[in-house]
Amino acid sequence: MAKVSPMMILPPLLFAGLVAVFLWGMGRQDPDALPSARAGGPAPELSVVELGDHPGFDAADLSAPGVKLVNFWASWCAPCRAEHPNLKALAEEGITIYGIDYKDPPEKGIGFLAEMGSPYAGVMADAKGRTGLDWGIYGVPETFVIDGDGKIVLRFAGPLTQRSIEDTLRPALAKAAGE
Repeated sequence: MAKVSPMMILPPLLFAGLVAVFLWGMGRQDPDALPSARAGGPAPELSVVELGDHPGFDAADLSAPGVKLVNFWASWCAPCRAEHPNLKALAEEGITIYGIDYKDPPEKGIGFLAEMGSPYAGVMADAKGRTGLDWGIYGVPETFVIDGDGKIVLRFAGPLTQRSIEDTLRPALAKAAGE
């Protein structure tokens, strides 16, 4: 019988161990949930400028009574286009939505809203991405639920779909409203 070298057994054992660690790690967290250090805290400062002649908003609007959304978007973002009809439907329901055009030339953001329509009660531009950094966004689109005290209740990364609105956003809106 041939003698098996430990060097022949070691690589498959190491590989099996790495696979086990990888699978264990995947099972321990929700892959759709991105942590937010901002949840439960006040909405961060805004380092934004007006976007054309669209109405703007400021920190006082975010801390005003009532539940509201802050949506980071960009004209170059395909998922932002996909979620836009859902934002318009939410706005038609009476949900206040503030938009922040992220790292976009002003003319592109203005063109996007002219083409798609604006669901926003106020819209601002974050051309350099400073506000995005302060809010901790990973990319666009990202949407935040803000309560009547100006505190972040939920951060949702990715496009809002019908399913995510029903499963994630509506419960957060209810929580923000104190229901």
